[in-house]
Amino acid sequence: MTCAPQPRAGRPANPIFFSKEVARARRFYLDLIPDKQLPLVVVCGGLEHCTADYVIHRDTFPFHSIEYVVRGQGTLKLRGRTYELLPGRLFSYGPGISHHITGDPDEPLVKYFVDFTGTTAADMLDSCKLSAGRVSKVFPAQTLQPIFDEIINAGLQMRRGGANLCCKLLECLALRLDGARAPLEGSETLAFATYQECRQFIEKNFLRLRTLEQIAEECHVNNAYICRLFRRCDHQTPYQFLLRLKMNYAAERLQSPGSLVKQVAEETGFADPFHFSRVFKNTLGLSPESFRRLR
Repeated sequence: MTCAPQPRAGRPANPIFFSKEVARARRFYLDLIPDKQLPLVVVCGGLEHCTADYVIHRDTFPFHSIEYVVRGQGTLKLRGRTYELLPGRLFSYGPGISHHITGDPDEPLVKYFVDFTGTTAADMLDSCKLSAGRVSKVFPAQTLQPIFDEIINAGLQMRRGGANLCCKLLECLALRLDGARAPLEGSETLAFATYQECRQFIEKNFLRLRTLEQIAEECHVNNAYICRLFRRCDHQTPYQFLLRLKMNYAAERLQSPGSLVKQVAEETGFADPFHFSRVFKNTLGLSPESFRRLR
C-alpha cells in the first residue's frame, strides 16, 4: 500500500530550493524531511506565476520533481539539451540532474510542480515515460490541470489522510499523462495532428458514421493509414472508437423512460436491432435489456 507521513509542524514557510522570482504562488508543504524508504511520498507542490526575470540554475535537486507549463513561454536546458517551454510541456528532474529554466520576459511562465520521493518514485516516472531528465507534451495543453489542482487542494486541506491522497493523485497524474502524451517535434507531430483531426471528426459525426471506409473517405485518408494512426496514438482502431461513442450514447438513451431498443438502434445507425444488441454487449459487457434492469 502506498503511504506517506502526515505534515510535520514547524515546517519552513518557503524552502530554500524555491525561486524568489515568483509574482504569486499557491503552494503546499507536507514533509520536507521525508522517509525515503516509504513507497511514495509527496513533499510539496503548487502553482507558480513567475516574474519576467524568472531564472533557475540548479546542478541537482533533493527530490524527484514534475513541472507542467500551462501559460507563457521559456527555455529549458536539461542534461545538455535545450527545449522550448510552451503550454502543455512537462519535464522532470531529480537528484544529480542539472536543469536551467529561463522564462520569457514578454510571456512569463505559469507552471505547476510537484516534488516527491520514495522507493517507487523512479519506477512511476518510468511508467509514464517521464523519467528524470526527460521532457514530454500533452494534448490538449490544459488536460492535466484539474489533477494538479486536486493535488494542491489535498495538500492544503491538512486533513487526516491528505498526504496519502496526494500520493494517489500523483499516481493518477502518471496514468493520465501516459494516455494524453503528444509528440514533441519532427514528423510524428504531423501524424499526430492528422490523428487529432480524424478523432475530432468522428466525435462530432459519430451518429451518422457507419463504416471504417466512410470515416477514411470523409477524413481524406486511406483505410490503412488511419488505422495505423489510431493504433499508434490511441491503442484502438477508428472503428472501435466509433462503436464506443455510439454505445455510450446508446446507454444514455436507454436510461430514458419509454425508450425502445429498436429506436435507439436506429438512432445510432443500426438497421438490425439484434446486431445492435450484440455490439452493445460486446462493448459494454451487458445486453441492452440487462443494462436497462440496472436502473
